[in-house]
Amino acid sequence: MSTIDTPHDGDFAKLIDQQLELAAAKLPALAPAAVHPSPEDHEEIAVAHPTLEDVLLGNAEPTPEMLEELAALESAPALSDEELARQALADGGDDGDPSTPE
Repeated sequence: MSTIDTPHDGDFAKLIDQQLELAAAKLPALAPAAVHPSPEDHEEIAVAHPTLEDVLLGNAEPTPEMLEELAALESAPALSDEELARQALADGGDDGDPSTPE
């Protein structure tokens, strides 16, 4: 746009306001019940489970399931280098290609 074609600030602001008013007039009116439903109208969203990072940072308490899983991991036998290599070769990685193990 050249300087001649550019509307003045006041004209441009007026045009924007007119377009916003037209768009608002075309929007359906929302009923208050649809915008703010009562607790009886919907199920409550379950709170996300804390992650290990949340627990380590002190932002959440560990769940009993998390503690059980950590205890099982600690008591599991260590994997040998051969087993780790076998698992790496068996997994194709993100691309799913076994010829390029991750």
